[in-house]
Amino acid sequence: MSIKHLYITLVVSGYLPMVYGQDTPKDSIIYLQEVIISDPSQNKAATGITPSNVIRGKFFQNQSPVDLASSINQISGVYMLSGALNTNRVTIRGIGARTPFGTDKLRLYFNDIPVTNGTGFSTLESFDLESLEAIEIIKGPKGTAFGASLGGAMLLNTKMKPATGTRLANSLTVGSYGLVKNNLRFTHKSEALTLGVQYGTLEIDGYRENSSFERNGLLLNADYTLKGNHIVSLLVNQIGYNSGIASSISRSAFETNPRQAAFTWKASKGFEDNRYTLMGLSYSHQVSTSLTGTGSIFYTYLDHYEPRPFNILDEFTNGYGFRGRLNGRFEYGGRVAEFTFGGELYKDEYNWGTFENLYEQTNGQGSLAGDRLSRNKEYRRQFNGFGTLTMPFAARLNAQFGISINKTYYDFRDLFNTGVNSKNAKRNFDPILLPSLGIEYSLGGGSRLYANVSRGFSNPSLEETLTPSGVINPDIAQETGTSYEAGSKLFWPDIHLWMDITLYRMDIKNLLVSQRVGQDQFIGKNAGQTRHQGIEFQLDHYINLTPHLRLSPFIGYTYSDHSFTSFVDGDADYSGNPLTGVPGHRLQMGMRLDYGKTFYWSNTYQYVGAIPLTDANTLQSEAFGLLNSRLGYTYKISERFSAGIDLGANNIFNILYAQSLLINAVGFDGAEPRYYYPGNDRNFYGGLQLQYVF
Repeated sequence: MSIKHLYITLVVSGYLPMVYGQDTPKDSIIYLQEVIISDPSQNKAATGITPSNVIRGKFFQNQSPVDLASSINQISGVYMLSGALNTNRVTIRGIGARTPFGTDKLRLYFNDIPVTNGTGFSTLESFDLESLEAIEIIKGPKGTAFGASLGGAMLLNTKMKPATGTRLANSLTVGSYGLVKNNLRFTHKSEALTLGVQYGTLEIDGYRENSSFERNGLLLNADYTLKGNHIVSLLVNQIGYNSGIASSISRSAFETNPRQAAFTWKASKGFEDNRYTLMGLSYSHQVSTSLTGTGSIFYTYLDHYEPRPFNILDEFTNGYGFRGRLNGRFEYGGRVAEFTFGGELYKDEYNWGTFENLYEQTNGQGSLAGDRLSRNKEYRRQFNGFGTLTMPFAARLNAQFGISINKTYYDFRDLFNTGVNSKNAKRNFDPILLPSLGIEYSLGGGSRLYANVSRGFSNPSLEETLTPSGVINPDIAQETGTSYEAGSKLFWPDIHLWMDITLYRMDIKNLLVSQRVGQDQFIGKNAGQTRHQGIEFQLDHYINLTPHLRLSPFIGYTYSDHSFTSFVDGDADYSGNPLTGVPGHRLQMGMRLDYGKTFYWSNTYQYVGAIPLTDANTLQSEAFGLLNSRLGYTYKISERFSAGIDLGANNIFNILYAQSLLINAVGFDGAEPRYYYPGNDRNFYGGLQLQYVF
């Protein structure tokens, strides 16, 4: 990041006013717990005193409606790498950074329904940013009620709190690279019924070759309140998308022509075609003023077809399960104690096969399926049970005890090979107990100190439990770790300042390492221990310049000191090296200017430090800084009809940067290793919003 870029950014993003204090009020940028408490409809889902970060409302409005990564990346300790709209990976405190593709080692929930599959992978691209009301992030395994994964949990919630009445709204966005995105939304709220129906489409040619993306989706949310405090809810989310795959490129290609696709992916016209369905039926009943029960059953379906240069993958997954919990409170020593207990079961049946790709015989027409290479079926089952108890031991002191238990089972069926060549295998992991303990001390006025210690885990996927020959490896173990965290959430109401500081350390044993042994073959092994420690810092503020004009600056910083404490891979000893795939420093800051509810102007800046690309630390990515800007105006044409427009620009300095990276890349047949997923160059977008109230 050059001095010129830093100076301009500090001035543009409003950093100078921020040194005197910051915050986030009810409709500003980052919503801390104190703000959410003031609005009962936006209470956090994390149980008891479990710390979490919630982003919603105008926080999403600060970024492009197709840029989920920039919204998430403004949260300290959380980093989303996005190689393309269909290629995303979220890491929390460095957990998941070593995963080659996709997001794992965290749990993803959509309206309290688990949507992480049976191997622990989550697919964020299956959800439309404009359908979300909030994203709540629990960092680390302290989220006992949400799986106790090492990375934590992400809780996606849709827009289910419309004002009373009937509304029809449409949002159209057009922009660079042929972007056309439209979102049509209908909402109705009466005394008993809350209904939301949303249909969205997205088309974009893409910045790089072979990176076009088309998506359409339908979201249905319905709540119906029966007599006696009974609520029945229906959720249907249907997403279909088709995306070209440009894949990663080498350093020389990245520096000379970042728009190019990897040669073989371009030649085969590699792509993926997905159909995703989620259906959930939930029931909630307030038994008494101190006891509430909720439960849901759900079904998921994913149909995935992906021609790659080395083969063609054809797969589908049927998943189903239930989740239920009981929340209550009781009086203890003249004060109120709270408890939660429940469980969830997720089962799925994964069917997949591969075929030869004969693209070299099609005269440039792309992929063509040849002979079958494999046919497999996998049964996967996970059960999570949990319970928490929050006890008030003094007027200002609370403690929370939690326990989670996980049981995982895999059953792999080789339907292609028979007899002695069959690779049928089962893996039945022992139950694992995951305790947690948290304390919180209130300083008054919304400020508090907190600390917690918790144990978490990650399962290897069944593929990681196999040897290169496809035989089960009985020695591979679950990845486990203990997290220690201490922090403060401070609030000064007179100057509208929120400050959040967290120090953490996580020691992980039996580190799961994916080792590439072929173009489409990864095996797993336990390769030692890592230490994750760091500091997360957030300042949020708003200043009322006039009765109608408000300035809302914020700044966040993440320092990550993550390293291998013990890691020997063959003859190489990487002990003491920085953890691959994690930037040591990240800075995010910005400023939003609002004039009433009619005009806003937002500027955000993100700096990402260098990232080690190899375990030996022989290569690092370049640090970079991105400046984005967006402004909008809303006009009320009549009592029932309103319109709005917005304009935005991303990567204003037009820098060359890697938006995602593939660590420990291997070059085959003498080719240069392909580490880099180039980010978009300078690009623009504009939108038109219309709303009619019946």
